[in-house]
Amino acid sequence: MREEETVEPRTKTRTIIVFALLFAVFGAVIVFAYFATFSRPLTTVILVRHAEKNIEPTNPDPDLSPAGQERAQELARMFAGAGVNAIFATQYKRTQQTVKPLAERTGVSPQVIDAKQTPELVKDILTNNRGKTIFVAGHNNTVPQIIEALGGDKLPDIPESEYDNLFIVTIYRSGKAKVVKLKYGAPTVQGVGSGTMIR
Repeated sequence: MREEETVEPRTKTRTIIVFALLFAVFGAVIVFAYFATFSRPLTTVILVRHAEKNIEPTNPDPDLSPAGQERAQELARMFAGAGVNAIFATQYKRTQQTVKPLAERTGVSPQVIDAKQTPELVKDILTNNRGKTIFVAGHNNTVPQIIEALGGDKLPDIPESEYDNLFIVTIYRSGKAKVVKLKYGAPTVQGVGSGTMIR
């Protein structure tokens, strides 16, 4: 009887010690994960649709119109001092011409991406450009897609006649995203374009 009474308390003590160690390890993991989120950098993505383009129904790749060139200069004035680290434009001249003045002012060379490769762009932003300020010029249907893929709300396509929408997506350390929509420059109304998929 005495031997059994001696063994039982030892077994209970060992069990308590094992569970205490497990809880300590589990707690350490939780604390580490919590503080690790604060070490993740804040990422800011500025998105615009390309500026006004020339209306050329038979040309799928028109240049910016004079109004569009003025809008591109306005973007350069607004964001030249914003600490932009990376600039993205699609394969179309209208997006490249939209970011050109900003690229010249900041000395950041634009990276050309396929307008239909939103997942690849988002992956690049969230991996190679995490913690940076990124400027993206897209199209009326791709800008909402990019915002949603970054963690923002699902937005409708930008109306064909609107060129003054500006979206700022802040991706927090937790991975959550906040979207702020602004208007910039003088609002202009243009006729409907050629109706191509990428506008």
